[in-house]
Amino acid sequence: MNSEQLKRKTLLQKLNDFSELVMFKHSVFSLPFIFIAMLVASYLDTGAGWFGWKLLLLGTVAAVSARNFAMGVNRYLDRDIDILNPRTKNRPSVDGRVSSGQMLLFIVVNAFLFVVVAYFINGLAFKLSVPILVVLGAYTFFKRFSALAHLILGVSLGLAPIAGVVAVSGEITLWSVYLATGVMFWVAGFDLLYSLQDMAFDKANNLHSIPSKFGAEKTMMIARVFHSLTVVFWVGFVVNAKLGILAEAAVMFAAVMLTYEHYLVNKDFTKIDRAFFTVNGYLGFVFLFFIILEVV
Repeated sequence: MNSEQLKRKTLLQKLNDFSELVMFKHSVFSLPFIFIAMLVASYLDTGAGWFGWKLLLLGTVAAVSARNFAMGVNRYLDRDIDILNPRTKNRPSVDGRVSSGQMLLFIVVNAFLFVVVAYFINGLAFKLSVPILVVLGAYTFFKRFSALAHLILGVSLGLAPIAGVVAVSGEITLWSVYLATGVMFWVAGFDLLYSLQDMAFDKANNLHSIPSKFGAEKTMMIARVFHSLTVVFWVGFVVNAKLGILAEAAVMFAAVMLTYEHYLVNKDFTKIDRAFFTVNGYLGFVFLFFIILEVV
């Protein structure tokens, strides 16, 4: 292997390390809903769902850089916790594959990129860019003193559709608030289920979470309530935006998938990863697919 090949291999490995650091594949949870908001906003404003290549590029970069920032902050600040947890001790932020300095640079670069992209979208997006970054960074702090951290995570991803409608319409509409609130309860609900894996660890290390405070049975009940509210708010989104049968089908599909998610977890806790990644990943993209059919 010559020096050029070695450099290429080293660069690819470092990119893989950063991808693992921020769990880039989890972008499937937020990206569909920013595009849903952009499509619906364009459809209601102009009668055509397509909002243009420029906004598609800027919206994608904004969503990815915001998520990279949030995950970078989380991984950087959680190193002392992650090194103790068997489930997380092999993360790049813990085992040395990504240094503290590299993480800080990654955080700063993505924050700067997000603000710059927001500037080129419109004035309201630029004004909201820094407050959004503050909210995105708050999750890591909350779980150290409040079990409401699950909802803060939900709010963080719920900002995606708000950002989408701001990008296209330059305002925050009522239907986007319904959509975003549904996303908030959706994310908080599946985060509750995912957190069941760390219930014992959180108790032992004085970390605040609903599973460690209330136990598995009550946590699953709260998650069911959250996901019921998800469906209610998404129905409100469809009604307020005056969308048709395909959008209604999207909500019906989401309700079925959420029911299946709870069935998997109730049946066997070892199915949590399948419920978390597979079910929720399909939910977002199929929801987006129905909305595309509705408005484009």
